[in-house]
Amino acid sequence: MTRIHSFTVPVDADIVDAFCLMQKGFTDQFVYYAKDRPVRYLGLGRCIALPALEDAECEYDGPVREEAVFFSFNRFDAENPAPADELFSSFPRLRFMLPEIVLLENERGRFLQVNSLGPVYPGRVERFLRLCAQAPARTRETIPYRLEDDSREEWRRAMGAATAAIEAGRVQKVVLSRRKRLVAERPFSSKDLLVNLIDGDARGTVILYRYADVFFCGCTPELLVRKRGQRVESMCLAGTCPAGADEAERARLAAELMADEKNRAEHDYVVRFVREVFNRVCYDVDVPAEPEIMSLAHVQHLHTPATAQVLEGVELWDLVGDLHPTPATAGLPVGEAMMLIRSIEAYNRGFYVGAAGFVDAAGDGEFSVALRTGVFDGEVGWVYAGCGIVGASDADAEFDEIDLKLKTVLSAFEGA
Repeated sequence: MTRIHSFTVPVDADIVDAFCLMQKGFTDQFVYYAKDRPVRYLGLGRCIALPALEDAECEYDGPVREEAVFFSFNRFDAENPAPADELFSSFPRLRFMLPEIVLLENERGRFLQVNSLGPVYPGRVERFLRLCAQAPARTRETIPYRLEDDSREEWRRAMGAATAAIEAGRVQKVVLSRRKRLVAERPFSSKDLLVNLIDGDARGTVILYRYADVFFCGCTPELLVRKRGQRVESMCLAGTCPAGADEAERARLAAELMADEKNRAEHDYVVRFVREVFNRVCYDVDVPAEPEIMSLAHVQHLHTPATAQVLEGVELWDLVGDLHPTPATAGLPVGEAMMLIRSIEAYNRGFYVGAAGFVDAAGDGEFSVALRTGVFDGEVGWVYAGCGIVGASDADAEFDEIDLKLKTVLSAFEGA
């Protein structure tokens, strides 16, 4: 059993500004930042990494108590024997990572948490509080870049393999992805991309995991699972159309999406999957029969929320394992679709569409699906996006849809 000492104190500062000032001193960085609600955790340094939360015992100090926060970034297909690229390969395989410092904002306020394997030194807390108070307002910067084009013909061949598997009855749906290599015209930092994602027009939850010189980041609209006490939430997100140039076009495209048989069928696969998982381990399950529209900056999605009360003894990590990957990121049946993806895609996805989030020492927390993401080293990187393939899918339309989705992670390079 590892004993962890956690000291939490309120802060009267913008936690993103404070993070930007302090981040230079820490190679490990972790961010889970919901833009639409106060669920915001920014971690610096790594106090300890654990394979299971049961291995930790927390001792709390300070004027307020906030549970110690562990971050977790997980690969889409951790057992894939194909090697990941050199950027993803440089990340260690760790499960729960406790930062030395967490700047957090929730419905109770904003706080600084300092974690240690020994009693927390008061002078350290005081120094970090001074830095929070001194943090200047952050600024956004544009980072010019170029994208190396991938092949539309290669995509058509991949789609052909996918639709052949669907026609043969091997799968009902498979989710294929594309990646594009990005080369920046000047060096950039994880902080640069983080600020542009938080302050830009991307909607959803901003995630960041930096290890040494390499970092994975993006802004995802898809919640995998959230747990607070016995209440759990998830969502079904599948089916896409463009956002439109104005409100009238946005409404017209949304109505067409709601009426589109191909997209509705693709969405229904995910709804049934989430409902079945919740019915196994929860009660009071509520998954509406009709989807809604989730409207984002560049695309719109069919969206069905799911809520339930989880059975006693079922932990957040159990739910992550039951729900991930969903048919929205792999296909259906999930296992067979993952095997098909291994045979079609020429690369290992790494953290792309993996489960990224946090869990606190009390077992509550939240994980999102790492959509609209990329991996970078400060000079070059890869950006990723994908789409669901069913029998009625058109290769060129799906290729163009992915280009729309890539705009979200690319907005990380756009300043004010």
